[in-house]
Amino acid sequence: MNIQKMMQQAQAMQSKMQEELAAMRIEATSGGGMVKVTMSGAKEIQAVEIEKAAVDPQDVETLQDLILAACREASRRVDEAVQKKTASLLGGMMPGMR
Repeated sequence: MNIQKMMQQAQAMQSKMQEELAAMRIEATSGGGMVKVTMSGAKEIQAVEIEKAAVDPQDVETLQDLILAACREASRRVDEAVQKKTASLLGGMMPGMR
């Protein structure tokens, strides 16, 4: 296989991966579902949903912690999904990389 063809395939794979990551939506919750964060595969936060019961003006710190926990979990799940996606793409291009 020639190098130029491999480079073209790698660029096409990278473009496809970027498109798929931008379209991917990962959700994570905290506080028993009281806070939900939706994040793209590019780690952009798409939405934050907070149940009214989680909003206590006397305890803002807890709400902040719940939001942070949901964001961190969404980020962890995105990393996991990206790792799986990358392995499957590389496995198709380079057998033995799964």
